[in-house]
Amino acid sequence: MVPQEKYKTRLTGLPGKLVTLNVLSESDARKAIELSRTERTPFVTYLLNKKLVKQSALAQGLSEEFGIPLIDINAFDIDPEVIKLVDEKLLEKHKAVPLFKRTKRLFVALSDPTALDALKEIQFRTKIKTEPIIAEADKLAKFIEHALDLFDDTGMGDDQDTDFELVDDTVKEEETISVPEEEKAPVVKFVNSMLFKAIKLGASDLHFEPYEKIYRVRFRVDGVLKVFAKPPVAIARKLAARIKVMARLDVAERRVPQDGRIKLKISAKKAIDFRVSTCPILWGEKIVMRILDSSAANLNIDILGYEEEQKRLYLEALANPYGMVLVTGPTGSGKTVSLYTGINILNQEGVNISTAEDPVEINLPGVNQVQIDEKTGMTFAKALKAFLRQDPDIILVGEIRDLETASIGIKAASTGHMVMSTLHTNDAPQTLTRMIDMGVKPFAIANAVNLIMAQRLCRRLCSCKIEQDIPEQVLAEAGFKKEEIPEIKLYGPKPGGCEKCGESGYKGRVGIYQVMPISDAMKRMIMEGQNAIALADQARKEGIPDLRESGLKKVKDGLTSLEEVDRVVSKE
Repeated sequence: MVPQEKYKTRLTGLPGKLVTLNVLSESDARKAIELSRTERTPFVTYLLNKKLVKQSALAQGLSEEFGIPLIDINAFDIDPEVIKLVDEKLLEKHKAVPLFKRTKRLFVALSDPTALDALKEIQFRTKIKTEPIIAEADKLAKFIEHALDLFDDTGMGDDQDTDFELVDDTVKEEETISVPEEEKAPVVKFVNSMLFKAIKLGASDLHFEPYEKIYRVRFRVDGVLKVFAKPPVAIARKLAARIKVMARLDVAERRVPQDGRIKLKISAKKAIDFRVSTCPILWGEKIVMRILDSSAANLNIDILGYEEEQKRLYLEALANPYGMVLVTGPTGSGKTVSLYTGINILNQEGVNISTAEDPVEINLPGVNQVQIDEKTGMTFAKALKAFLRQDPDIILVGEIRDLETASIGIKAASTGHMVMSTLHTNDAPQTLTRMIDMGVKPFAIANAVNLIMAQRLCRRLCSCKIEQDIPEQVLAEAGFKKEEIPEIKLYGPKPGGCEKCGESGYKGRVGIYQVMPISDAMKRMIMEGQNAIALADQARKEGIPDLRESGLKKVKDGLTSLEEVDRVVSKE
């Protein structure tokens, strides 16, 4: 019980200010003073812990009592350069965060300005004079949480300070991003950091994704997406604006998808292209950046994962002076590398090779490469027509998307030219029926197509792989033959991985293929209008392994795991 005589003394300081502002009654204020002393807890902390006052009202009272500015911390962006002046432990310990620097002073946001030890320790660590700013405790806690995520995920240190030279970027950022210079730098550095990390990790794509309460950046490494950063959702628009500036897109347009390209010079001899796609979604714009690094492509046929018989069939098809070779598979399955491996073999002084691609992913000297741009009218069909007037020997079409392109390609393959291209189907037999569905005549397909390759990419097991004990029934259901099961040794990723592979247990990828030459029997079936199931049965009779069988062979060889094959190829 609080002694009655103490009520005679007028309350001063913060308690008196809170009473004056009607935030606390006088009796509640006096009780809080006594109990906070008994519990040896700072008065402000006691009020917050017991939820005796509204946090906004408490922040207002603190600001008026101590003459310290009160800010809405949600209006501020996290500055990685300032945050890295302290470490995570300091942020968590004091619940105080450096916001920005001005005139050799570091402004620190905190909810309790009486916590002088926080300011002193930050000043001691940073060697910069600190100035307090008051923020509401709940908003400050969320801000610090985001700061800690950013601190962990953006790789503070060498990556953060990486600078790139933006090739052919003549757009002035000041004209396109309406943010002060001091607030713009963190966004620029964050984007640079993400690009640098993605290149360093060998990622194929970056995904910038805004949601209602979070923002995440994911990389696709070895075919699998993983979260690498969670910047504050408040900077979503600034991140989108920065990437659009780099890709020379319309920064003001947020209602329709846009496509662009970024070329970054990362050294005197090396530049990397990024294909940029924006798409309006519920909470902003999702941006996907695909990395096109032609220097990273290895066009050696012996390392792509072909079995000896599959390699022989591919090389035989390439040796034909005319006909069509098709490669099929989903986006990111390595179709371009397979085609360019063939082009690289055929690329000789006496051969005229022309390619039409969207985009040109691999730069190969000696090959005439055309960038497709539908906005200017340069379509695949138009490029093919131009090629046929330029005495071609070999033509590569990046993708057969429509009947016109397919028809011109088929005619070229039937009139003395080698034509190579891609389609998007699940396996080799379905490619033939897909072309018929487009409207190509069956007899034309049977006459022109020499070989079809379906392919996928599986993650390759790291050298730290471990042997797995899998029940025989599971192996039989997976597709292994019963007679070979007792002799099989299967491997899987080591839990936690190693220094070489990180945590995944996988390092790099290996291809699995279905290489199907078009036999006379298949040609007759195509002209008879038989479906993909009948063609698949015929391929099996001719001893051509499908994608599943090819994947299981890689599992038996210890190159990948059964789980990985299940991930990329259906059991059916």
